[in-house]
Amino acid sequence: MAKPMGTIQLAPNVFWVGVKHYNRRLFDGLIPLPHGTSYNAYLVKGSEKMALIDTVNPGFEQELVDKIREIADPAKIDYVIMNHAEPDHANAGRHILSIAKNAKLVTGAKGKEAAMMYFGIEPERIMVVDESTKLSLGGKTLSFVDAPWLHWPETIFTYLEEDRILFPCDFFGSHLAIAEFYADEYGNEKTLDMAKLYFAEIMMPFRKQGQTGVEKTKRLDPKVIAPSHGMIWRDPKVILDEYTKWTTEKFEKKVMIVYVSMWGSTEKMALALREALVKDGIPVNIFDIPATEIGHIAKELVDTPVVIVAAPTVLNGVHPVAAYATLLVKTLRAPTKYAAVLTSHGWSGGAVKQIQSLLEGTKIEVLGVVDVKGPPKQEQFDQILELEKKIKEKLDQL
Repeated sequence: MAKPMGTIQLAPNVFWVGVKHYNRRLFDGLIPLPHGTSYNAYLVKGSEKMALIDTVNPGFEQELVDKIREIADPAKIDYVIMNHAEPDHANAGRHILSIAKNAKLVTGAKGKEAAMMYFGIEPERIMVVDESTKLSLGGKTLSFVDAPWLHWPETIFTYLEEDRILFPCDFFGSHLAIAEFYADEYGNEKTLDMAKLYFAEIMMPFRKQGQTGVEKTKRLDPKVIAPSHGMIWRDPKVILDEYTKWTTEKFEKKVMIVYVSMWGSTEKMALALREALVKDGIPVNIFDIPATEIGHIAKELVDTPVVIVAAPTVLNGVHPVAAYATLLVKTLRAPTKYAAVLTSHGWSGGAVKQIQSLLEGTKIEVLGVVDVKGPPKQEQFDQILELEKKIKEKLDQL
């Protein structure tokens, strides 16, 4: 069978029918998309029935239908499987149901509530499944995995048993809209870099649930992992090994310094600490916050145990961009173990107090504070050397 234009075939009668959104540059009003993103949907044709697994973002309904039509009549779809109710995957479900008059929306119990609330799907058109359910399409059998909070409460995975393909929606995903479809085609290392960025921004707050998702995936032993964003994994071990580390907080012995400087004082302190750490053989990633995409900082939070915030006081509080970076640590529930603060002020302080307030509720241990009025002097550089010793000691204990 010739490959239909605009689709790819993952296995016999299993097709990618999604959309690549090349020029999207922001997700959730927060996440930068330097390479766009994709909304991966999959059509599975059995000898008796046909299922569509996930759909596409608002505005791309017709492109989805056109892709399906290259393979089969969309009106003959029997099941529209909603792994996750977020609109970038589920919004076109109602449109497909309007074409496929006899189709059922397939989802979990919480997914049913979400489908009715967000998309107005009539309850009689919804089929609720759980881990005991199997859908036979004729030579193709679909089973389901409960995956709550990966990353919404209603999430499920779909597993195609005969071809051993796992469709985990957002889990194991990456934001990429490029010519290639498979991670190994694009390059596993490049794909993993984008997958780590994706994990940091989407899955890092749900590491405990992620551990369960990883274990359930390993028990299934899939040959292919086909997420609903980005690259498809033909060697699941590549992404599973990384997710195992990321969800179980396997740290690298390194430090991240994020800084903002108005007149150079905090920058001098940040660079002095970096120099001392590097002399001790400790890898350091340093970011000038205003000149850095926030995603790069988020990505480093996945496996960096020590974060240094260097920022001046502005109007009795910490510089706003440093406050944003500090809040990111808390909001994403980063596994950061240790922190330190380097700050300067003119007529009054306040940065330290605000940073401490922003970190309240976390388990992060603050190793030290270096606060100076005006530019740093030898006394502050000596304090920075003492702080470096504490950081090295903590890293040696990991």
